[in-house]
Amino acid sequence: MKQFSDTIISKINTEIETSCIDSDISSDKALHMINFIRPLFEELREFTHQYTFQDASEEISFFKDVKPFILSKLIYFNDIYTLDLRKPNGSKEVLKEYYKKKQTAITDFCNANLDFYQYYRSKATHLDRYYFLRGHENYQLCDNCGMFDKDPLFSTCCDHKVAKMLAYDMLEIYLQQRLQELERKEVIHNSRTSLPDNPFQWTGTKIAAIELGYAIYAAGVLNNGNADIKEIMTYIEASFKVDLGDYYRAYISMREKKRDRTSFLTSLINKLLRKMDEDDKL
Repeated sequence: MKQFSDTIISKINTEIETSCIDSDISSDKALHMINFIRPLFEELREFTHQYTFQDASEEISFFKDVKPFILSKLIYFNDIYTLDLRKPNGSKEVLKEYYKKKQTAITDFCNANLDFYQYYRSKATHLDRYYFLRGHENYQLCDNCGMFDKDPLFSTCCDHKVAKMLAYDMLEIYLQQRLQELERKEVIHNSRTSLPDNPFQWTGTKIAAIELGYAIYAAGVLNNGNADIKEIMTYIEASFKVDLGDYYRAYISMREKKRDRTSFLTSLINKLLRKMDEDDKL
């Protein structure tokens, strides 16, 4: 079982890293991930139907950790797809209210399952046999385990609940990023309004502008080094009419490169030196 499930998890993680390299997951990306994960999840179901767990410990581990991890990804991308599909057309305030309403729903779910939430988060194990062994439902401990239409060979009292908790952990981050993005755009809009009109628009790559912004921040050449990266990036976006998106994530990708981590700055130096050499010949 471990080898089979590890292979599925590896495939899913690889596809997420390939298809969802930024935090702004569109409905198309979410749908792609749903269509990618769903067949793998069904493969896991069929495998489990035929598999005999070695002991209770292996079965608990599968339904407490393995299945919820995979199912949580399916729930997460389905929630993003639904959120994006139903997103209202309106002002930033309307969108903020939309995302905050989903945050409230997540909070309500956690509060409604507070006892189990605390049990799982504390890594307790004394009730695992009731929560994560098939056929051991206890209606006094789990009042919603009477899902009589669920697959009895592929479900326990609380494995779906764990999957939903894990999915909501990821979705909370996603929602917070959407709200921060709306606030960032509002700050940029206000900054542009306060700036005198200029004819300059950034026509290089976004990563080049991000590299420049971080270089200015690292050098500490604005306000005696007291300007933070958010202020610098906001000014670049407002002044040069460019949307830099999740510049921190882009910076992490730059930092993780094995070589040529500052390709734009290196190019600037080379071009300036070449210009100087050409001017010397005049």
